[in-house]
Amino acid sequence: MLISVVIPLLNEADSLSELYARLNKVLNDLSFEYEIIFIDDGSSDNSWGTIKSLKKTHPEIKAIRFSKNYGKSQALHAGFNLAKGEIVFTMDADLQDSPEEIPEMISVLQDNNLDILSGWKKKRYDSILFKNLPSKLFNFAARKTSGLKLHDFNCGLKAYKKEVIKSIDVKGEMHRYIPVLAKNEGFTRIDEKPVKHQARKFGQTKFGAERFINGFLDLVSLWFFSRFGKRPMHFFGALGVLMFVIGLLSAIYIGASKLYKLYHGLPNILVVDNPFFYIALTSMIIGVQLFLAGFIGELILNNQSSKFRYNISEKI
Repeated sequence: MLISVVIPLLNEADSLSELYARLNKVLNDLSFEYEIIFIDDGSSDNSWGTIKSLKKTHPEIKAIRFSKNYGKSQALHAGFNLAKGEIVFTMDADLQDSPEEIPEMISVLQDNNLDILSGWKKKRYDSILFKNLPSKLFNFAARKTSGLKLHDFNCGLKAYKKEVIKSIDVKGEMHRYIPVLAKNEGFTRIDEKPVKHQARKFGQTKFGAERFINGFLDLVSLWFFSRFGKRPMHFFGALGVLMFVIGLLSAIYIGASKLYKLYHGLPNILVVDNPFFYIALTSMIIGVQLFLAGFIGELILNNQSSKFRYNISEKI
């Protein structure tokens, strides 16, 4: 059996040699073949030079270098395309994930016939205010919207069956919610295992405060697409019909009320002087627009598949 380890990285030159040495020791002790795939996401330090030096004496290393920084999701996507292993691991390059967890994770994945085994960093060495609390909030929201009972959706250390990583598209910033993407594709055997979290040894985190907002927006998008991504008419069409019917009934009521007052000689005003007439008209127009949005969404879905691109400057 072949094991693949996919490692996205950005400016982690100081960590790579130690990370490879630990990985190599762990994987050599297993009775499996293995490949280690580095994805350099446009590093500006000597990360690529370090990878090329390691490659000279270690043929099991594969590597891709992006021409610029595209983000972790695109790096993982490229690594998944390149990976050939029956079991695929992902881990961060900053030494906060422990390669020594891999053998036990393989056993748990195989013994329980899981599609994904996600790491759970129960004890973290990050800032409580700026990383731990927001992470707990993200994970709580992700559990509620996805139905997956995971404590740490964004842990970099995960193990996948090959079928999973070949079936999902990780784009945008959806790397945080890969288990949810997998569940939406029908891979429901997902569990977690507590893993050790190491304090960052070199460099600094690559994620700023904007990730908090982006994380919530991505979660909303993921929830919406998981429910209506393949049937936009069910959302926009239903909402459009509801708005149109409300506007139409309101217009009928306004017209009927006008006729009733005229018939009985009661005081009345012009229909166009009634502010509720414009509310009813606006409601009908919005309803038609929402219905058309759902219809156009169905046309796009049936005739076009969306792709994202990245440019590779080197590959070894």
